[in-house]
Amino acid sequence: MQIQSIDTTGLCVEFGFPLKVSPLESGASVMSLLPQLHALVTSRLPEVGAILFTGFAVGGAEAFQQFAASFGYPLLNYEFGSTPRSKVSGGIYTSTEYPAHQHIPLHNEQAYTSEWPMKIWFYCDIAAQVGGETPIADSRAVYRDIAPEIRQRFIDKGLMYVRNYGNGLDLPWQRVFNTENTAEVEAYCNQHAIAFEWSEEGDLRTSQRCKGVGQHPVTGDAVWFNQAHLFHISTLEPDMREILLDSVGEENLPRNVYYGDGSVITDAELDHVRTVLEAHKVAFPWQQGDVLMLDNMLSAHARAPFTGSRKVMVAMAESHGDR
Repeated sequence: MQIQSIDTTGLCVEFGFPLKVSPLESGASVMSLLPQLHALVTSRLPEVGAILFTGFAVGGAEAFQQFAASFGYPLLNYEFGSTPRSKVSGGIYTSTEYPAHQHIPLHNEQAYTSEWPMKIWFYCDIAAQVGGETPIADSRAVYRDIAPEIRQRFIDKGLMYVRNYGNGLDLPWQRVFNTENTAEVEAYCNQHAIAFEWSEEGDLRTSQRCKGVGQHPVTGDAVWFNQAHLFHISTLEPDMREILLDSVGEENLPRNVYYGDGSVITDAELDHVRTVLEAHKVAFPWQQGDVLMLDNMLSAHARAPFTGSRKVMVAMAESHGDR
Protein backbone atom coordinates (compact mmCIF):
# COMPACT_ATOMS: atom_id res chain seq x y z
CA MET A 1 0.00 0.00 0.00
CA GLN A 2 1.37 3.42 -0.92
CA ILE A 3 1.58 5.76 2.06
CA GLN A 4 0.86 9.41 1.36
CA SER A 5 2.99 12.20 2.75
CA ILE A 6 1.13 13.77 5.67
CA ASP A 7 1.43 16.78 7.93
CA THR A 8 2.48 15.74 11.43
CA THR A 9 3.18 19.27 12.69
CA GLY A 10 2.79 19.31 16.45
CA LEU A 11 2.71 15.50 16.71
CA CYS A 12 5.08 12.79 17.78
CA VAL A 13 4.44 9.51 15.92
CA GLU A 14 5.83 6.22 17.25
CA PHE A 15 5.49 3.38 14.75
CA GLY A 16 4.31 -0.01 15.98
CA PHE A 17 1.07 -1.82 16.81
CA PRO A 18 -0.75 0.23 17.81
CA LEU A 19 0.66 3.34 16.13
CA LYS A 20 1.24 5.73 19.04
CA VAL A 21 0.51 9.43 18.52
CA SER A 22 1.13 12.14 21.10
CA PRO A 23 1.35 15.96 21.02
CA LEU A 24 4.74 17.63 21.05
CA GLU A 25 3.21 20.05 23.54
CA SER A 26 2.07 17.85 26.42
CA GLY A 27 -1.62 18.27 27.22
CA ALA A 28 -2.51 19.95 23.94
CA SER A 29 -6.19 19.75 23.10
CA VAL A 30 -7.02 16.91 20.75
CA MET A 31 -9.41 19.20 18.88
CA SER A 32 -6.67 21.78 18.21
CA LEU A 33 -4.76 19.25 16.10
CA LEU A 34 -7.68 17.74 14.20
CA PRO A 35 -6.41 18.42 10.65
CA GLN A 36 -3.14 16.60 11.36
CA LEU A 37 -4.90 13.77 13.20
CA HIS A 38 -7.46 13.29 10.42
CA ALA A 39 -4.70 13.13 7.82
CA LEU A 40 -2.77 10.65 9.95
CA VAL A 41 -5.80 8.39 10.38
CA THR A 42 -6.65 8.49 6.68
CA SER A 43 -3.11 7.56 5.74
CA ARG A 44 -2.07 5.12 8.45
CA LEU A 45 -5.15 3.40 9.89
CA PRO A 46 -5.62 1.09 6.85
CA GLU A 47 -1.96 0.13 7.16
CA VAL A 48 -1.67 -0.54 10.90
CA GLY A 49 -5.32 -1.02 11.99
CA ALA A 50 -4.92 0.63 15.42
CA ILE A 51 -3.89 4.10 16.58
CA LEU A 52 -3.42 5.17 20.20
CA PHE A 53 -3.76 8.89 20.92
CA THR A 54 -2.03 9.58 24.23
CA GLY A 55 -0.97 12.68 26.13
CA PHE A 56 -3.75 14.85 24.67
CA ALA A 57 -6.35 16.79 26.62
CA VAL A 58 -9.70 15.22 25.70
CA GLY A 59 -11.95 16.37 28.51
CA GLY A 60 -14.73 13.87 29.18
CA ALA A 61 -17.61 12.19 27.39
CA GLU A 62 -18.87 15.21 25.46
CA ALA A 63 -15.42 16.07 24.10
CA PHE A 64 -14.81 12.41 23.24
CA GLN A 65 -18.10 12.38 21.33
CA GLN A 66 -17.02 15.46 19.36
CA PHE A 67 -13.65 13.92 18.56
CA ALA A 68 -15.09 10.59 17.35
CA ALA A 69 -17.80 12.35 15.32
CA SER A 70 -15.23 14.66 13.70
CA PHE A 71 -14.06 11.85 11.41
CA GLY A 72 -17.11 12.34 9.23
CA TYR A 73 -19.44 9.47 10.11
CA PRO A 74 -22.54 9.66 12.36
CA LEU A 75 -21.98 7.71 15.56
CA LEU A 76 -23.95 4.47 15.67
CA ASN A 77 -26.43 3.17 18.20
CA TYR A 78 -25.54 -0.14 19.80
CA GLU A 79 -28.12 -2.39 18.09
CA PHE A 80 -28.43 -6.19 18.24
CA GLY A 81 -25.80 -6.20 20.96
CA SER A 82 -24.47 -9.32 22.62
CA THR A 83 -23.11 -7.73 25.82
CA PRO A 84 -24.49 -5.29 28.39
CA ARG A 85 -23.63 -1.61 27.88
CA SER A 86 -25.18 1.62 29.13
CA LYS A 87 -25.72 4.71 27.00
CA VAL A 88 -23.71 7.70 28.21
CA SER A 89 -24.90 10.19 25.58
CA GLY A 90 -25.66 10.20 21.85
CA GLY A 91 -23.48 7.53 20.29
CA ILE A 92 -21.33 7.09 23.43
CA TYR A 93 -21.62 3.92 25.53
CA THR A 94 -19.87 2.31 28.43
CA SER A 95 -17.51 -0.49 27.54
CA THR A 96 -18.90 -3.99 28.18
CA GLU A 97 -20.26 -4.19 31.72
CA TYR A 98 -18.88 -7.57 32.78
CA PRO A 99 -17.60 -8.13 36.34
CA ALA A 100 -14.10 -6.79 36.90
CA HIS A 101 -12.57 -10.24 37.53
CA GLN A 102 -13.67 -11.58 34.14
CA HIS A 103 -11.54 -11.58 31.00
CA ILE A 104 -13.23 -10.64 27.71
CA PRO A 105 -11.47 -12.50 24.87
CA LEU A 106 -10.24 -10.88 21.69
CA HIS A 107 -13.00 -10.22 19.17
CA ASN A 108 -14.08 -7.85 16.40
CA GLU A 109 -17.12 -5.79 17.35
CA GLN A 110 -20.41 -7.33 16.13
CA ALA A 111 -18.65 -9.87 13.90
CA TYR A 112 -21.50 -12.26 14.82
CA THR A 113 -23.92 -10.50 12.48
CA SER A 114 -24.15 -9.25 8.91
CA GLU A 115 -23.65 -5.55 9.72
CA TRP A 116 -20.96 -4.02 11.90
CA PRO A 117 -19.09 -0.75 12.58
CA MET A 118 -15.90 -0.19 10.60
CA LYS A 119 -14.55 2.29 13.15
CA ILE A 120 -14.49 1.99 16.93
CA TRP A 121 -13.00 4.31 19.54
CA PHE A 122 -12.23 3.63 23.22
CA TYR A 123 -11.73 6.54 25.61
CA CYS A 124 -10.11 6.00 29.01
CA ASP A 125 -11.76 8.40 31.44
CA ILE A 126 -10.51 6.52 34.51
CA ALA A 127 -7.66 3.99 34.31
CA ALA A 128 -7.94 0.95 36.58
CA GLN A 129 -5.59 0.76 39.54
CA VAL A 130 -4.39 -2.65 38.35
CA GLY A 131 -5.06 -4.30 34.97
CA GLY A 132 -8.01 -3.31 32.83
CA GLU A 133 -6.03 -3.09 29.59
CA THR A 134 -7.76 -3.28 26.21
CA PRO A 135 -5.50 -5.75 24.37
CA ILE A 136 -5.62 -5.80 20.58
CA ALA A 137 -4.59 -8.18 17.79
CA ASP A 138 -3.94 -7.89 14.06
CA SER A 139 -6.82 -9.72 12.33
CA ARG A 140 -4.79 -10.14 9.14
CA ALA A 141 -2.02 -11.92 11.02
CA VAL A 142 -4.55 -14.09 12.87
CA TYR A 143 -6.11 -15.11 9.55
CA ARG A 144 -2.70 -16.12 8.17
CA ASP A 145 -1.85 -18.23 11.23
CA ILE A 146 -5.09 -20.19 11.53
CA ALA A 147 -4.49 -23.79 10.42
CA PRO A 148 -5.32 -23.94 6.68
CA GLU A 149 -7.82 -26.79 7.04
CA ILE A 150 -9.76 -24.96 9.78
CA ARG A 151 -9.61 -21.67 7.93
CA GLN A 152 -10.96 -23.32 4.78
CA ARG A 153 -13.91 -24.84 6.64
CA PHE A 154 -14.81 -21.39 8.00
CA ILE A 155 -14.54 -19.98 4.46
CA ASP A 156 -16.53 -22.75 2.77
CA LYS A 157 -19.27 -23.29 5.34
CA GLY A 158 -19.62 -19.95 7.06
CA LEU A 159 -21.24 -19.80 10.50
CA MET A 160 -24.67 -19.87 12.08
CA TYR A 161 -25.10 -17.99 15.36
CA VAL A 162 -28.00 -19.08 17.58
CA ARG A 163 -29.26 -16.96 20.48
CA ASN A 164 -31.92 -17.47 23.16
CA TYR A 165 -32.75 -14.29 25.04
CA GLY A 166 -33.62 -13.62 28.65
CA ASN A 167 -34.65 -16.27 31.18
CA GLY A 168 -32.01 -14.84 33.48
CA LEU A 169 -29.28 -16.44 31.38
CA ASP A 170 -28.58 -13.73 28.81
CA LEU A 171 -29.71 -10.25 27.81
CA PRO A 172 -33.49 -9.94 27.37
CA TRP A 173 -34.62 -9.32 23.81
CA GLN A 174 -36.09 -5.98 24.85
CA ARG A 175 -32.59 -4.71 25.67
CA VAL A 176 -30.91 -6.28 22.65
CA PHE A 177 -33.38 -4.75 20.19
CA ASN A 178 -34.03 -1.55 22.18
CA THR A 179 -37.81 -2.01 22.04
CA GLU A 180 -40.73 -3.63 23.84
CA ASN A 181 -42.58 -4.08 20.53
CA THR A 182 -42.41 -7.57 19.02
CA ALA A 183 -43.37 -6.23 15.59
CA GLU A 184 -40.32 -3.98 15.63
CA VAL A 185 -38.14 -6.97 16.53
CA GLU A 186 -39.56 -8.97 13.64
CA ALA A 187 -39.06 -6.06 11.22
CA TYR A 188 -35.41 -5.75 12.29
CA CYS A 189 -34.86 -9.48 11.89
CA ASN A 190 -36.46 -9.56 8.45
CA GLN A 191 -34.38 -6.58 7.35
CA HIS A 192 -31.15 -8.25 8.51
CA ALA A 193 -31.86 -11.84 7.38
CA ILE A 194 -32.17 -13.10 10.95
CA ALA A 195 -34.45 -16.10 11.43
CA PHE A 196 -36.63 -15.80 14.54
CA GLU A 197 -39.03 -17.90 16.57
CA TRP A 198 -41.26 -16.95 19.51
CA SER A 199 -42.13 -19.52 22.15
CA GLU A 200 -45.58 -19.79 23.71
CA GLU A 201 -44.16 -17.99 26.74
CA GLY A 202 -43.00 -15.07 24.62
CA ASP A 203 -39.32 -15.99 24.62
CA LEU A 204 -37.28 -15.33 21.50
CA ARG A 205 -34.77 -17.47 19.62
CA THR A 206 -32.83 -16.14 16.63
CA SER A 207 -30.34 -17.64 14.20
CA GLN A 208 -28.27 -15.92 11.56
CA ARG A 209 -25.88 -17.20 8.93
CA CYS A 210 -22.72 -15.12 8.51
CA LYS A 211 -19.34 -15.42 6.89
CA GLY A 212 -16.55 -17.00 8.89
CA VAL A 213 -13.88 -14.67 7.53
CA GLY A 214 -13.95 -11.21 6.00
CA GLN A 215 -12.36 -9.14 3.27
CA HIS A 216 -11.60 -5.52 4.08
CA PRO A 217 -13.48 -3.25 1.66
CA VAL A 218 -10.60 -0.77 1.32
CA THR A 219 -7.38 -2.76 1.62
CA GLY A 220 -8.74 -6.01 0.16
CA ASP A 221 -7.00 -7.96 2.93
CA ALA A 222 -8.42 -11.23 4.20
CA VAL A 223 -9.16 -11.03 7.94
CA TRP A 224 -10.24 -13.44 10.66
CA PHE A 225 -13.64 -11.93 11.43
CA ASN A 226 -16.09 -13.89 13.54
CA GLN A 227 -17.06 -14.56 17.14
CA ALA A 228 -17.29 -18.34 17.00
CA HIS A 229 -14.89 -18.72 19.94
CA LEU A 230 -17.13 -16.45 22.08
CA PHE A 231 -20.51 -17.96 21.17
CA HIS A 232 -19.51 -21.63 21.15
CA ILE A 233 -20.43 -23.76 24.14
CA SER A 234 -16.72 -24.47 24.71
CA THR A 235 -16.29 -20.92 26.01
CA LEU A 236 -18.13 -21.99 29.18
CA GLU A 237 -16.34 -23.45 32.17
CA PRO A 238 -16.89 -27.25 32.25
CA ASP A 239 -19.13 -27.12 35.35
CA MET A 240 -21.32 -24.36 33.93
CA ARG A 241 -21.49 -26.11 30.58
CA GLU A 242 -22.76 -29.29 32.22
CA ILE A 243 -25.28 -27.42 34.35
CA LEU A 244 -26.72 -25.53 31.38
CA LEU A 245 -26.94 -28.60 29.17
CA ASP A 246 -28.70 -30.51 31.94
CA SER A 247 -31.11 -27.69 32.76
CA VAL A 248 -32.07 -26.21 29.37
CA GLY A 249 -30.56 -28.49 26.71
CA GLU A 250 -28.34 -27.52 23.79
CA GLU A 251 -31.08 -25.89 21.70
CA ASN A 252 -31.97 -23.50 24.54
CA LEU A 253 -28.46 -22.38 25.44
CA PRO A 254 -28.22 -18.59 25.68
CA ARG A 255 -25.90 -18.63 22.67
CA ASN A 256 -24.09 -21.12 20.51
CA VAL A 257 -22.60 -21.31 17.04
CA TYR A 258 -22.44 -23.94 14.31
CA TYR A 259 -21.08 -24.09 10.83
CA GLY A 260 -23.44 -22.49 8.36
CA ASP A 261 -24.78 -25.90 7.29
CA GLY A 262 -25.71 -26.69 10.91
CA SER A 263 -22.80 -29.06 11.52
CA VAL A 264 -20.85 -28.98 14.77
CA ILE A 265 -17.71 -26.92 15.30
CA THR A 266 -15.46 -29.00 17.55
CA ASP A 267 -13.91 -27.82 20.79
CA ALA A 268 -10.47 -28.62 19.36
CA GLU A 269 -10.99 -26.33 16.38
CA LEU A 270 -11.86 -23.40 18.60
CA ASP A 271 -9.09 -24.20 21.07
CA HIS A 272 -6.74 -23.73 18.13
CA VAL A 273 -8.40 -20.42 17.24
CA ARG A 274 -8.02 -19.19 20.82
CA THR A 275 -4.34 -20.20 20.83
CA VAL A 276 -3.67 -18.21 17.67
CA LEU A 277 -5.51 -15.17 19.01
CA GLU A 278 -3.56 -15.32 22.24
CA ALA A 279 -0.27 -15.50 20.33
CA HIS A 280 -1.09 -12.22 18.57
CA LYS A 281 -2.38 -10.32 21.60
CA VAL A 282 -0.74 -6.96 22.28
CA ALA A 283 -1.47 -5.15 25.54
CA PHE A 284 -0.52 -1.70 26.82
CA PRO A 285 -1.47 0.18 30.00
CA TRP A 286 -4.21 2.77 29.78
CA GLN A 287 -3.40 6.34 30.76
CA GLN A 288 -6.20 8.70 31.70
CA GLY A 289 -7.31 10.59 28.59
CA ASP A 290 -6.05 8.00 26.09
CA VAL A 291 -8.14 7.31 22.99
CA LEU A 292 -7.66 4.08 21.03
CA MET A 293 -9.04 4.10 17.49
CA LEU A 294 -9.43 0.80 15.65
CA ASP A 295 -10.38 -0.30 12.20
CA ASN A 296 -12.80 -2.93 13.46
CA MET A 297 -12.07 -5.38 10.65
CA LEU A 298 -8.29 -5.06 10.84
CA SER A 299 -7.95 -5.18 14.64
CA ALA A 300 -9.62 -7.27 17.32
CA HIS A 301 -9.90 -6.08 20.92
CA ALA A 302 -10.35 -7.58 24.39
CA ARG A 303 -10.51 -6.56 28.05
CA ALA A 304 -8.23 -7.70 30.86
CA PRO A 305 -9.49 -8.19 34.43
CA PHE A 306 -8.91 -5.28 36.79
CA THR A 307 -9.11 -3.96 40.32
CA GLY A 308 -10.19 -0.49 41.39
CA SER A 309 -12.35 1.92 39.44
CA ARG A 310 -12.25 1.80 35.65
CA LYS A 311 -14.25 3.90 33.21
CA VAL A 312 -13.77 3.35 29.51
CA MET A 313 -16.27 4.70 26.97
CA VAL A 314 -16.90 3.47 23.44
CA ALA A 315 -18.07 5.04 20.19
CA MET A 316 -18.73 3.30 16.88
CA ALA A 317 -19.25 4.56 13.33
CA GLU A 318 -19.37 3.74 9.61
CA SER A 319 -21.77 0.81 9.33
CA HIS A 320 -20.74 -1.85 6.84
CA GLY A 321 -22.00 -5.31 6.01
CA ASP A 322 -22.30 -8.27 3.69
CA ARG A 323 -25.96 -7.89 2.80
